[in-house]
Amino acid sequence: MKIISTKNNLQVLHEDNHIIVVNKRVGDIVQGDKTGDKPLSEVVKEFIKDKYNKPGEVFLGVVHRLDRPTTGIVMFAKTSKALTRLNELFKNRETQKTYWAIVKNKPPKLADSLIHFLKRNEKNNSSKAHIKEVPDSKMAHLDYRIFKELNNYFALEIDLHTGRHHQIRAQLAAIGSPIKGDLKYGFDRSNPDGGIHLHARQLVFIHPVTKDSLKIVAPVPNEVIWNAVQ
Repeated sequence: MKIISTKNNLQVLHEDNHIIVVNKRVGDIVQGDKTGDKPLSEVVKEFIKDKYNKPGEVFLGVVHRLDRPTTGIVMFAKTSKALTRLNELFKNRETQKTYWAIVKNKPPKLADSLIHFLKRNEKNNSSKAHIKEVPDSKMAHLDYRIFKELNNYFALEIDLHTGRHHQIRAQLAAIGSPIKGDLKYGFDRSNPDGGIHLHARQLVFIHPVTKDSLKIVAPVPNEVIWNAVQ
């Protein structure tokens, strides 16, 4: 069963005067799109408005996004000052992003650094990973390691060094290890909730205003395979 986030069940991982970090569920869209479904940004605005009994419009800045079928950490800015500074942090890759992924096919190595050149296809909203640079492609870099072997699956921890469209999904598919449930990138069947087993697990960054070092960790969804990797 899919549980979409609402202002009453929002999983808040961190909140202060300048930022709010939530644990995104499968099916949540971070920002409004052509589907017209209520985005997570609006849900968070409603949460803040209710919690603090704020009159008028609530300011909330979208800093980064996660794909709809993906779960985990999403950070929003509550002030324009924080939004400007967080945009710089992400643009300059001054954040450490760690993901967990579940794959059925064991990767060629226990740990590796993957570099591909991703070319985006706007028509079918996908990215193709190439070994060599091709026209209109962007370099994509990640490190992975297998941190747990299950009966039929392998759990990978991924450190992301670039933030390309569908990067982890496309790069793991390129080495023959598509993410569980990810039909778009070659997995053989979908998950019951329509999601994929890719979770934004940890984010380490310097707070844009207080300058404190923060480490946010998002619990995995309460689901059989995710529960087995903890």
